Amino acid sequence: MEHVPALDEDLKKTLGPATAKVLAEQLGLHTALDLLHHYPRRYAERGELTPLADLADQIDEHVTVVAQVADARLLTYQGSRGGGKRLEVTITDGSGRLQLVFFGAGVHKPHKDLLPGSRAMFAGKVGMFNRKLQLSHPAYEPLGADASDRDAATAFAGRLIPIYPACAKLESWKIAKCVDAVLPRARETVDPLPAALREGRGLVPLPEALLKIHRPGSKADIEDARQRLKWDEAFVLQVALARRRHADSQLPAVARRPAPGGLLDSFDAKLPFTLTEGQQSVSKEIFDDLATEHPMHRLLQGEVGSGKTLVALRAMLAVVDSGGQAAMLAPTEVLAQQHHRSITEMMGELAEGGMLGGCDQGTKVVLLTGSMGVPARRQALLDLVTGEAGIVIGTHALIEDKVRFHDLGLVVVDEQHRFGVEQRDALRSKGKQPPHLLVMTATPIPRTVAMTVFGDLETSVLDQLPAGRSPIATHVVPAKDKPHFLARAWERVREEVEKGHQAYVVCPRIGDEADDPKKKSAEDESEKRPPLAVLEIAEQLVKGPLAGLSVEVLHGRMDPADKDDVMRRFAAGEVKVLVATTVIEVGVNVPNSTVMVIMDADRFGVSQLHQLRGRVGRGSAPGLCLLVSEMHEASPARARLAAVAATLDGFELSRIDLEQRREGDVLGQAQSGVRSSLRMLAVIEDEEVIAEAREEAGRVVAEDPELTGLPGLRTALDALLDTEREQYLEKG
Repeated sequence: MEHVPALDEDLKKTLGPATAKVLAEQLGLHTALDLLHHYPRRYAERGELTPLADLADQIDEHVTVVAQVADARLLTYQGSRGGGKRLEVTITDGSGRLQLVFFGAGVHKPHKDLLPGSRAMFAGKVGMFNRKLQLSHPAYEPLGADASDRDAATAFAGRLIPIYPACAKLESWKIAKCVDAVLPRARETVDPLPAALREGRGLVPLPEALLKIHRPGSKADIEDARQRLKWDEAFVLQVALARRRHADSQLPAVARRPAPGGLLDSFDAKLPFTLTEGQQSVSKEIFDDLATEHPMHRLLQGEVGSGKTLVALRAMLAVVDSGGQAAMLAPTEVLAQQHHRSITEMMGELAEGGMLGGCDQGTKVVLLTGSMGVPARRQALLDLVTGEAGIVIGTHALIEDKVRFHDLGLVVVDEQHRFGVEQRDALRSKGKQPPHLLVMTATPIPRTVAMTVFGDLETSVLDQLPAGRSPIATHVVPAKDKPHFLARAWERVREEVEKGHQAYVVCPRIGDEADDPKKKSAEDESEKRPPLAVLEIAEQLVKGPLAGLSVEVLHGRMDPADKDDVMRRFAAGEVKVLVATTVIEVGVNVPNSTVMVIMDADRFGVSQLHQLRGRVGRGSAPGLCLLVSEMHEASPARARLAAVAATLDGFELSRIDLEQRREGDVLGQAQSGVRSSLRMLAVIEDEEVIAEAREEAGRVVAEDPELTGLPGLRTALDALLDTEREQYLEKG
């Protein structure tokens, strides 16, 4: 079924080239259908005043507010180029105030229009002047009966005023007029929901939902429309994922079963500890998947330190047992080297297959990174193509065309959110048949996000910490209010080192950005000081509170050999304090490290702080994490830090993180396609809708994988899953 031509028509024909150009360039809206799916952000009621308090979090953003003029003052000032006029207007919502400023020739009209007591909509960029919020030269639309522009006011005669996501060149009320021009076409939209589903759930038809969302007569209209449009988004996306899962289940793969008495059994016999119940049950899920003749697609979520690497290694050994090879893809060289080191240590002589002193059942474990020397790289490539190496651990270097495998049976992707979809796909394409795929993340993902972003993967969760892991105490250190707390933090580091332990100090930036003029000028202009830097803090510590201790730095711009050298010496206990950026965020395992100080902790996200904290307390001694911040106690940033200090539950923190940040940040750039299709659906609040839509989608696809009986749904899939998103879902 084709789209309705009128809905696919370029907006130029309806709105004229100038307006259409702004809508396309600034808001990504090209057709009447795009504009119908550009929903109001919220609604203002005539007579209702909008809270201005929310603007503090929206500096540098374009906003629309509905408010009342409290007073207006026309001032004359002397500037460097002679005198001029300045109009200062204060608007209020009864609980907060906001200043508007107009200069020069632009003061006359607003001076006439914006009389004390009058109401209007104002749109502009939120700025800061003299520590006060303000809108400079905002566009405005009077709303009162005595407004000078009666026609404009009449356009908003409805009780509920839609406030649209807008931009500097096109204010909310102008977008409303554009919507009015295409709204009659809403009646021509094709309904993607199967009629039985829609009626069974009491959802309004799509044309009615679009009319109600844009021009509601009541709050009940808005609720009806939202419920319906959320279902559209959730259901169409879940159908796309269900079709993906169905297609994957039809692909051929080699079943990989461990050989009795083989490599896996030998490895398990060597383990000096028992697997946790969680590790055993997740391993069973993975082994069951590997034993089937279609590719495993599994997401392994694990709390920081829950032993994901061990579970992944056992899966890799099972594949090597069956005659195949396994590749582990890590996002950084530091992490690839760390994995290689810890896996070869865990395997011992089993990692020396074919080598003198190696074990008969062993295999070769090779490392492949971009910075390796030519001879080592050539040998690694040879070991892979001949099958001599059963396991390879590497960075993006694994994806290059030169890399060939003898028989790639399993791909393990660590910290998947660091990789683009194409990179994962490129590695998977190196198998003779599609290899099994295990995706790991230590960033806990709320169930709804997992269902939305990784909906084509089965999910396993490791939330139990291995025996012997110590608790981590976390405290906020308010450096500005109580400087003696910071002094005490450095004393605690020294005490831990004197007990024979080690410490991390984490900073947001490296500190040699002097050569970056863009960063420098941005810092000069802002009142906020630049983030603390590794190089500066390390120097201060060596000369001051940690004088006499072995302090080293680690950051992403160092030469790979130097990074590896520092990491080795830290792991060996020679370096006592490591001052680093977030390169140590994942995978770094030094059980002797017991304390971490995170400088400018408010500059990191909740989940990132949780990740970082997981680097300490990995041995038998308890861990301590100190979050240093200069933010005021009442600030949202401090509330975030308090949340991290209050719980070690990563899933709880990921929920807080998602509630406090924009979903787009959390879903990440790799998932931009999915994000751009979610205009109404909120992945945390709408958990129920997503779960029910997933169930319904599975049922529909099982009955009719090609959706031949549902042309409306096919049309919606084509519209939502443009090429970029289709590729994302295929490669997920």
